Amino acid sequence: MRVTVTELPHEPWALEAAWADLCRHTASEQSELVLLPELAFVEAVWERPQADPERLAEIEKLSEQWLRRLSELGAPAVVGARPRRLGTHTLIEAFLWTNPDGAPTPLRCKHFLPDDPGSWEARWFARGKAEFLRFESGDLTFGVNICTELWALETFAGYAVQQVHAILSPRGTAAATFEKWLAVGQVAAVRSGAYSLSSNRVDPTGTCGGGGWILDPDGRILATTSAETPFATRDLDLTLPAAARTTYPRSVFR
Repeated sequence: MRVTVTELPHEPWALEAAWADLCRHTASEQSELVLLPELAFVEAVWERPQADPERLAEIEKLSEQWLRRLSELGAPAVVGARPRRLGTHTLIEAFLWTNPDGAPTPLRCKHFLPDDPGSWEARWFARGKAEFLRFESGDLTFGVNICTELWALETFAGYAVQQVHAILSPRGTAAATFEKWLAVGQVAAVRSGAYSLSSNRVDPTGTCGGGGWILDPDGRILATTSAETPFATRDLDLTLPAAARTTYPRSVFR
């Protein structure tokens, strides 16, 4: 399974050029699955403490417009996390896109929402259910932990039981904290015996700062992204997770 992780800006003047570059990359690399950052394409309105329903509606509309362009990537599958209104509330919903003529398939909604300076998500979005399930795309089985949910360490044991090949983590985190996030991505891989993949938002203020990754089931770094190399593609050997779960420390908990 050939996968691509990325970092993308949201500002219109930068996004169009970055998107064109990403499309060229995925086409030349023949990517089979592309992981997008958390809430890609839209302004980070949740950085403001006072929720604004009108601005929230605006980013929902903009996100939907961009999702109609996913076929431009030329990949059979795309995973990401979008703002989605469900009933009277807006949630952060992970999605899987596989059909050029259809809408993305909902996967699960983000449950653990920060409520801190610079990231007031709990004031802008409603919580999803605390369900961390197994999903499929072609031969790949995977779980989705959206950004902050990577710190839900208890979910990794569940993914080991569900025997997923990978944990996919769309993020929107700062460059200054990259090493900390990479460390928890490695814990996710080692504890679950699965690949860990993450893509991140970037912006000129430094609030979000790149740093996507592809890690193998023992937490070894296969690839990272940076401002100089914002896209990374690698082949995943889908036989490795099953073998990894027979070894320490996973074998202790079987």
